[in-house]
Amino acid sequence: MTGVVGAIIEAWDELRIHRVRVLLALIGVACAVTAITGITAAVTMVGQAMQEETERMSGRDTTLEAWFMGGGAGMSAAEVDAVVDGVADRHQISYYSVRATADLQVHGAEAGSYVDWSAVDVDSGTITRQDMEDGRWFTDSDSERLAPVLVVNQAFLDQYADGAPAGTHPSVVIEGETPVAATVIGEVPVQWNGEEPRAVLLFDQAIRWFPDRVTADTYRFWVPPELADQFAEVLPRDLAAAGVPFDVQKPPVEVFAIDRVLQYLVLGVGGFALLLGGLGLLNIALVTVRYRIREIGIRRSFGATSGRVFFGVLMESVVATTVAGVVGVVIAVAIIKNIPIDRIFGRPIDDLPGFPFDAALVGMACAIGIGALAGLIPAIYAVRVKVIDAIRY
Repeated sequence: MTGVVGAIIEAWDELRIHRVRVLLALIGVACAVTAITGITAAVTMVGQAMQEETERMSGRDTTLEAWFMGGGAGMSAAEVDAVVDGVADRHQISYYSVRATADLQVHGAEAGSYVDWSAVDVDSGTITRQDMEDGRWFTDSDSERLAPVLVVNQAFLDQYADGAPAGTHPSVVIEGETPVAATVIGEVPVQWNGEEPRAVLLFDQAIRWFPDRVTADTYRFWVPPELADQFAEVLPRDLAAAGVPFDVQKPPVEVFAIDRVLQYLVLGVGGFALLLGGLGLLNIALVTVRYRIREIGIRRSFGATSGRVFFGVLMESVVATTVAGVVGVVIAVAIIKNIPIDRIFGRPIDDLPGFPFDAALVGMACAIGIGALAGLIPAIYAVRVKVIDAIRY
């Protein structure tokens, strides 16, 4: 152990003496390590952003989608929902939500106007990572309110609330056998340009006020990943046994190829830059060893073994690239931590991953590996020199 520490200290001293020669080569190595480490971390962040965007559309990664297949003759939406509640409670599924369609009309709307109505449960906001532009999402206490509450988009506010912000809680009247005033409590982001007015209300309130205009046709169950296959088989069987047949499917596995292609491209460029830096360091190490032939010969004559000489010369390159690797990793961490995520992805990442430790390990491994390769040939050359020839050199 003392020999290893001594060799490292000796290598560091030699680098300080020849720092001007190795500086340019180490700059190239540090830049390459920054690129390799940074892109590895950035790909993790991009993958998380794409995953969350997918989950906003179709639910979390292990969300089972269940479509009502008919049957249950004479059963209302409330009765179907009660059956689903019973099955979900029996299997202890914590997060699940109906996605019901509703045929409703806003009082005073122009003929031919269209509103995309839907009714959900409170858990839908968690399952789909629901973002809010203004106001808030539904809570459990909202189902006990005497009048419905709505979460809408900007197009709905513009058309039916004179553009009033959701935070001011504007009211609209929903037509029916008994017209009811509904209060807007939140605004959801626009999903695409030119989006039609969209409104969401709680399922419990929808079946209370408009029982004949609501259809509970789809459910989402967010289950643990390790139990997804099991629930995909058990849920349709239990629901069908209760008289409400559902077709339950797992979400398709999303393969994000773009970020991987980008990763391999940048890793290739970074690897090429790392190789160039290693070649420069190799050239400098060979020149340095030639200048130190006499010194090496004297050390051998005083009893230094071939292994000690080999290890000492090799460690000079390894220590140099290790320092460059540390600098490159630090720069990469600083860059990744200061990326303006909101501007790049259009919205913040909910579960922002920390800087991946494996990315730093990859960068350091590349730096140490190129240092070992760059120091191997000079170390072999130093060992193969004869002692008497080295002293006479």
